[in-house]
Amino acid sequence: MLAEIYKDLAENHLRDAQAKADALVEAYPTFRLGHLVRGDLLLMHTRPVVNLGAPALNKEAESRLQDLRREAAARLRAEARPAGELQPRALLQLRKDQRHALIVDARRSRVYLYENRNGDIRYVSDYYFSQGKLGVNKVKEGDMRTPVGVYYISGRLSGARLPDFYGKGALPLDYPNSWDKLNGRSGSGIWIHGVPPETFSRAPLSTDGCVVVSNDDLQKLSRIVEVGKTPILIGDQVEFVKPSVRENDRKLADSLLEGWRRDAERRDSDQLRTHYSARFKSINDEKADAWITRQQFLPGAKRVHVALQDTSHFRQPSQEDIIISTFTQQTAVGKFHHTVRLRQYWAREGNEWKIVSESVL
Repeated sequence: MLAEIYKDLAENHLRDAQAKADALVEAYPTFRLGHLVRGDLLLMHTRPVVNLGAPALNKEAESRLQDLRREAAARLRAEARPAGELQPRALLQLRKDQRHALIVDARRSRVYLYENRNGDIRYVSDYYFSQGKLGVNKVKEGDMRTPVGVYYISGRLSGARLPDFYGKGALPLDYPNSWDKLNGRSGSGIWIHGVPPETFSRAPLSTDGCVVVSNDDLQKLSRIVEVGKTPILIGDQVEFVKPSVRENDRKLADSLLEGWRRDAERRDSDQLRTHYSARFKSINDEKADAWITRQQFLPGAKRVHVALQDTSHFRQPSQEDIIISTFTQQTAVGKFHHTVRLRQYWAREGNEWKIVSESVL
């Protein structure tokens, strides 16, 4: 509705814009930016308006006005959505039972919802959101930043169990994950949550690190996301690319994993070791040799079959050139079988990709 008002203003259709602004604040009476735009429209009937909102009378009012101006700019940027054919580069492959994924784009203050349709990803919708007061790239508790990485919903909290501050409810994320811990990142309580009943939305940079959406949008997302399944990719460098670029990245991830599987099946320790970086470290601070030895099933066995299933691939949506692969490894040695779910972090090192971390889920 706000976008339609902007469009009418751009075309000098003041009366049409006024009617739509009246309808906007009637439908969403707690949408403060809507009231500010409507006030400017009323003022335009008497004199020119050069800035969003009249000059504030004190510092506190000026601060609130600046927040609304930032929100207006963020919502305007959202109108320049990625072209229809473009897809998020970070979202390489979802496993079959992952029906949806969320891309949280910090630069655009936008959450994009995608649907998994038999392996193809399709854009569904997008939502305005607020992030940490100091932006993204969370490092420690209390730094007022939103984390960057690939996360999952770890639970659901209804609004009835929470203070009004969190609105209609919350979806906790699994921050810090194993990659965060390996990189010394700390903190807790990172949620996707709503807003107090007297508020429709918050300024783009206004949270303690959480992802905050309107209560209406939270309820829509809550009906869709699945605990432990729906990936939430939060990025400061979210790229939207042609499907062919994304497909090439997916094939690369598949080939890296297949090379690793083949050498694991051959029980060729020297060759398997070449897939691991010299800076490899497990969550227990093990180096590659110790980790590989501990993960081997029935050492010494010759005839081994290794199969990988339920695979997902993501690119880290940040400046880090990292592919995250999660899969179920099934190892068979004669009549003995072993199943384990693993997550690998592959990093580009020069012209090669190496595993820098691996963990059992």
